[in-house]
Amino acid sequence: MSAVPPQVLAIDLGTSGMKAALVAADGTVTGWAQRPVPLLVLPGGGAEQDPQAWWTALGEVVADLGRAHPEHLRAVTTVCSSTQGEGTIAVDAAGTPLTRCITWLDMRGAAHLRRQFGGFPAYGGMSVRRIVRWLRLTGGMPSTTGKDPAAHMLLVRDTMPEVYARTATFLNALDWINLKLTGRTVATVDSVLTSWVTDNRRPDRVRYSPALVADCGIDADKLPPIVACTEVIGTLHPDAAAHLGLPPTVQVVAGAIDTTAAAIGAGTTADDDPHLYLGTSSWIAAHVRRKKTDPVAQIAAVPCAIGDRYLMTALQATAGANLTWLKEKIVEYDDPLVGAGRLATDETSIFDAFDAILPTVPAGANGVLYLPWLYGERAPVDDPDLRAAFVNISLDTNRSDLLRAVFEGVALNTRWLSAAVDRFLGTPVTSLTVTGGGARSTAWCQIFADVLGVEVRRDPDPVAVNARGAGWIGAVGTGQLTFGQIPALLRTDQVFAPTAAHRVRYDELFDVYRELHRRLAPVYRRMPGGAHRTDQRR
Repeated sequence: MSAVPPQVLAIDLGTSGMKAALVAADGTVTGWAQRPVPLLVLPGGGAEQDPQAWWTALGEVVADLGRAHPEHLRAVTTVCSSTQGEGTIAVDAAGTPLTRCITWLDMRGAAHLRRQFGGFPAYGGMSVRRIVRWLRLTGGMPSTTGKDPAAHMLLVRDTMPEVYARTATFLNALDWINLKLTGRTVATVDSVLTSWVTDNRRPDRVRYSPALVADCGIDADKLPPIVACTEVIGTLHPDAAAHLGLPPTVQVVAGAIDTTAAAIGAGTTADDDPHLYLGTSSWIAAHVRRKKTDPVAQIAAVPCAIGDRYLMTALQATAGANLTWLKEKIVEYDDPLVGAGRLATDETSIFDAFDAILPTVPAGANGVLYLPWLYGERAPVDDPDLRAAFVNISLDTNRSDLLRAVFEGVALNTRWLSAAVDRFLGTPVTSLTVTGGGARSTAWCQIFADVLGVEVRRDPDPVAVNARGAGWIGAVGTGQLTFGQIPALLRTDQVFAPTAAHRVRYDELFDVYRELHRRLAPVYRRMPGGAHRTDQRR
């Protein structure tokens, strides 16, 4: 029996929960464990998670891996993390959280952002002078929805002054996990991005901009030092080693937020090679050589794990979240859709059930169209007021029609986004890799190929993409691999070609989809009941 090669303990912290896997330098993923972590939705647009629950769950999933794969866990030489981005945790001088994590879904800071960065002339409530400086230095700007740390930190400053006074550092989710692992307080070039205080004009020398820091409204000493994603930031702190059951000599590589890690885990490290990630949210991303921003479509090329490249990222607010909504709000625990003996909480079962039904409904869902904006949208429009809707339901509409319409609606929104991506890259995308948990649905992959009109190549292990990306970043950081070697290591599970017979139907639906956005966007702004609207309009 051959010896187990060195392993990276790859931590994958998403909004839905904590996952971990064991990853070799060749990309082989051995073992997989996960625990759910609750998301607390609060009045006024709040969305938080408990960092201590993350840490507890991490100990549990690593213990699961050790029971299932003891030899591989003993072969761990490196720990590297991928986490949800754009979360904010205030910690004291001892590293203890003073707040729950204010997540990337939280919009309560929007009004505070406008007060801090307003001025005349203004665009979207933000000073045009400041916008120009942000775009020049960072490549982007704070989301006016309040969904990133620039607004989260102001929310803490303005509504929790006692907490702000005790705050030693504001950390992203990735940064807090690294603090727990090593005892060292750092941010990576990508985790710090959406604080919007860095000069990113050289990808290999991302640093704080004194002008942006002075203007951000947050004390400079509350911002952590910046490191590269591939930097070895230390070895396991004794407490972390005991918590994980690993030796304190194990190295910790800084890692990356989910968008950055997925771009590595998808194998798309070559220039202009795009991938589509289907998770709770979704995005199209590709590594590019130069910093560029499309402020209208909310697409930017930003610092990433590859030190001399940028990552173009075009983010959709909700994708798989629409399927979670279906599973939790429409499909009941004893629903025959799930099948005898299967549980609605078993994600593989629910995807199997969906895949059995979707092909029975013709393209176009018998005239039903779904708008997938459950929680506003980020790109190609940044609009927190948008909401989901079914359109054109009749007495003949059945649940299968509604199911297919949801899958098609997310794909139509991605087509809307892909047009902006084509403009950004300067050439039409003709083929892309699809990955993330949603890629487990064979029927959905085919729908994406048909709606987008491009070849779709499926990652053979799409659920593991972030963990694989963290594993590869850890391997590069410890000298076991180079980013240039990665594309040759990934295999394709299945290739989906567009169905020519569906082209005209989806072209027609896409025109209607765009028309519905144009007509409904003003209506949504007038409607009461949005969780964030009180804060947004104050």
